[in-house]
Amino acid sequence: MTRESRGIQSIEVGGELLRALARNGEPMMLRDLAREAGMPPAKAHPYLVSFSRIGLIEQDETTGRYEIGALALELGLISLRRLSAVRIATPRIAALAGTIDHAVSLSVWGTHGPTVVRLEEPSHPVHIAMRVGSVVALLETATGRAFAAFMPQNTIKAALDSGLDRLGVGYNPKRTPKSPKVAEMLAEVRARGLARAIGDPLPGVNAFAAPVFDHAGHVALVITAMGPEGSFDVDWDSAIATALRSCAGDLSRQLGHGTVRATG
Repeated sequence: MTRESRGIQSIEVGGELLRALARNGEPMMLRDLAREAGMPPAKAHPYLVSFSRIGLIEQDETTGRYEIGALALELGLISLRRLSAVRIATPRIAALAGTIDHAVSLSVWGTHGPTVVRLEEPSHPVHIAMRVGSVVALLETATGRAFAAFMPQNTIKAALDSGLDRLGVGYNPKRTPKSPKVAEMLAEVRARGLARAIGDPLPGVNAFAAPVFDHAGHVALVITAMGPEGSFDVDWDSAIATALRSCAGDLSRQLGHGTVRATG
C-alpha cells in the first residue's frame, strides 16, 4: 500500500478558484467566481489577493472582474510549446526563416483566438509588432484568415460574436464567415492553401500564412511568413509562398495528414 504524498490543503482549496475561472473562460466578479468554486466570497477574496500578487490572476480596476494573469498565460504558453505539433514545427520554422530570410511565426488556436507561440527572426533587422503571446485578429491578418478559412464556421462565428478579434472588428452582419466579401476571401484561402495580407493591418508589411493539419484533419497550427513590402514577394507562386506551402505540407504529413496544395 502506497502512502499519498503530503500536500498543502489551502493551495488545493484556492485552486478551485483558478479552475472556475478557467472553466468560465471570461472575466468574473468575485461573487460569481466564489459561487462557481463552492465557497463564500469572504473566503475566496484572500486567495484572489495572493494569486494577484504572484500574477496568476489580475483584477480589472474599472469593472472589478478577475481574469487570468500574466504568470498563468506564461505557464499556458509553455504548455502549448510542449505539444507535439509545436515541438515538431519549431525546428522547421527556424529552417524556413533561414531559407526565405524573413520572419516566421507559429500560432495555435488559444483561449483568446490565434495566439503566437514561436517567432523566428531573419538575419537582417526588421520591425514587426508581434511577439510570443500576441493574439492576432481573425479577419484582418494572414494568420487569422488561415484559421478562419479552415476551422469550423460556428467556432469562428462564436469568436467574432464574443469580440475575440483583437483589432475590434467583432461580429456584425458584414463581417461574418458567410458575408459575401468575407466568404469570397476565405474561399480563396482554401483554394490556394495560403492566406495573404498585403500591407494590412501593418502598413509596409506583407505576409503569407499556411495551416498545418493533424491526423484528424483539424488545424493544429498556422505558420506565417512576414516581411517588409520592398523585399517580400506577394505573388501566389513566389519563392516565399512555395517554401511556406512546402513546409506546412511536410508538417501536415508528419502529423498524419495529407499535403496542403494550391488548387487555384
